[in-house]
Amino acid sequence: MHGLTAQSPNNFQKPCLCILALDVSGSMAGAPIIELNMALEGFYQSINNDDEAAEKLEICLITFGSEVKCIQEPAKVDNFKMPSLEADGTTKLVDGIRLAIKQVELRKEYYKKYSPQYSRPMIIVITDGEPDTGQDIFGLSEELKTDMISKKYTLHVIGTTGCNYAKIAQFCPKELIYQLDGLNYSRFFKWLSKSTDEISSGKNFIDISGYNDFMHQSPIN
Repeated sequence: MHGLTAQSPNNFQKPCLCILALDVSGSMAGAPIIELNMALEGFYQSINNDDEAAEKLEICLITFGSEVKCIQEPAKVDNFKMPSLEADGTTKLVDGIRLAIKQVELRKEYYKKYSPQYSRPMIIVITDGEPDTGQDIFGLSEELKTDMISKKYTLHVIGTTGCNYAKIAQFCPKELIYQLDGLNYSRFFKWLSKSTDEISSGKNFIDISGYNDFMHQSPIN
């Protein structure tokens, strides 16, 4: 992993960190994890084939099941290969999001040192379940509210088939929650690869008009 070794403050492309926090709990086994792996590879190829996106976008991968892991430190797509995910265990979703927030802060410090002009980082959470019992849902909710006001990053939670949206809404504003019924991961990632400028702009949320046109889906009401 080479990070921003080729970056400098004089580069035309401002670096943009995209953290994917991915549910690999046991309920994702079978078709969901297969579809997610295929979509991640498609996302990787879309970025890799787009010179502008490949120059500015850094991908960080975090998985959460019974354990929370950063399986890919922030890097451009030409510096790593997308891993194959396996599903098992419980759902430490809150811990996964908190690790993503930590990665944002660490990378922003790096950007400030080597590339002062950077786009707002984004955190994309994809889950089909609810947090394990005992996770600090309400503490996370307060943390996210503060961070959204401060515009530290953008956050979007993508719910897959069977997701407990009522539980997710306890810590994430409803306008930041999106639904992917029918395992439409690939469509979402294709849209995401073409929308990084919008997502990392001065907004706290995605202008979902393009998403709805592409996905033929609606956000959670």
